[in-house]
Amino acid sequence: MRPPLALDLLALPKAVPEVRRAVREHLGVPCQDVQLCVSELLANVIRHVGEGTPVSVRVQDTGSGRARVEVTDREPHGWLVVRHAGAEEEAGRGLLLLDTVALRWGVRQEPDGKTVWCEVPVS
Repeated sequence: MRPPLALDLLALPKAVPEVRRAVREHLGVPCQDVQLCVSELLANVIRHVGEGTPVSVRVQDTGSGRARVEVTDREPHGWLVVRHAGAEEEAGRGLLLLDTVALRWGVRQEPDGKTVWCEVPVS
């Protein structure tokens, strides 16, 4: 099994497609659901913690047809809430998408931040 993809970066909109590309190259197989989850988790940091927040992204092929995605930021008090956005709202569906696509997901609170993780099937 290969080592995980580990990226330290700033949560900026321009980083999202770069991370998606890095994930696809790292896994070496079609992985749209994994890329979607990485995008949504980064977008949540940008929107709710702040653009330019330092983040760590880690993607590991677990060897069982799944990839584990982890996005860590330094805001320990930012709570995640799955909500149902109205038909006219342009935002608010990220965690609902994550909940639909991922086999399981959660949040690990730490004294100096939090990690949102998910496990996603790899095609």
